Amino acid sequence: MIQVKQVNTEKEMKQFVSFPFSLYKNNPYWVPSLLKGELKSFNLNDHVQKTVSVKYYLAYKNQEIVGRIAVIINWNEVNQLHKRKVRFGWFDFIDDINVSQALLQKAIEFAQENDLEYIEGPMGFNNMDKAGMLTKGFDYLPTMIGLYNYEYYPKHMEQLGYKPEAEWIEYQMTMENVGKVWNMEKFAPLIEKRYKVRALKFNNTKEILPYVDEMFAVLNHAYSDLQSYVPIEQYQIDHYKEKYIGYIHPDFISIIVNDQNKIIAFAITMPSFSKAFKKANGSLFPFGWYHLLKAMKKNDHAEFYLIGIEPEYQSKGIPALIFRDFYNNFKKRGIKTVETNPLLIENNKIQQLWQQFSPELHKERKTFRKNVK
Repeated sequence: MIQVKQVNTEKEMKQFVSFPFSLYKNNPYWVPSLLKGELKSFNLNDHVQKTVSVKYYLAYKNQEIVGRIAVIINWNEVNQLHKRKVRFGWFDFIDDINVSQALLQKAIEFAQENDLEYIEGPMGFNNMDKAGMLTKGFDYLPTMIGLYNYEYYPKHMEQLGYKPEAEWIEYQMTMENVGKVWNMEKFAPLIEKRYKVRALKFNNTKEILPYVDEMFAVLNHAYSDLQSYVPIEQYQIDHYKEKYIGYIHPDFISIIVNDQNKIIAFAITMPSFSKAFKKANGSLFPFGWYHLLKAMKKNDHAEFYLIGIEPEYQSKGIPALIFRDFYNNFKKRGIKTVETNPLLIENNKIQQLWQQFSPELHKERKTFRKNVK
């Protein structure tokens, strides 16, 4: 018999966070998150959760933990975008259909209690969190904002009558192919002159921080027409500024401004930390820091974290400026391959951008939906 209990104590929350470590033990592709960071993000008093309601559950079989789920209501999504849904995330379970069904029932009950129409997941609190269940690419490491799951996960969803909702794809490509596409050193100056734009240069990360709020404003403008996009709010920007951007080397950030010094495009990349996080095994101590610092300084693989271009500049060749900067910096650092983070299948403009580089489509992921009314 499967029992599902709500997480109410600090001990239970630690069990919630730790469960994947046993589920994926010895799996060569699963990458653990930092335990301390996970616990902080699940703190019900944390500023990241100002506009959400959330409950956490653990599933037990023969008194052993066999699954977990978080059920979430993003009230901005419900009230402003009129998407009357409950999100479910941090959804992990053994290969037992009774376990996955019992956990998902909690999301259904949460939706019914709040007079909402459907449930969808896996998703986080907002659009900056990891989302989507892996449906292709089970023999690849995830990116920093990608999820990994066993191949039986989507089979459970289909068996339980859930239908695909949002879909993402991920590409990987060589820097050699990136360099072949454009004569960037030739065309970038022409674009700069024609549209009166230029790339900013930074000596250190501190010089970048004053631009972060405006970068996220560009992101909100760039993706506002996508049906699944929830605008990023200021407190969320502050959180991600503290969590990520303050640690990124200037070589991995490109910011383009117009003649009024207004940001019209930006891109954030990172050296791949997947192998380093795997070696860290959930903790920065005693040796986790060493692996992360090593990955930052010496790495032949990079990931595109975010890219945003103001709509009025999206067909004016601005990517030539962005990729010129990255190509030169990556070549200097010895980076040979790059990988996108999950890209919404409906985002045709970004798909067209990446197709120019002869990429390999190596991963696919989906959220799954079920109506409860």
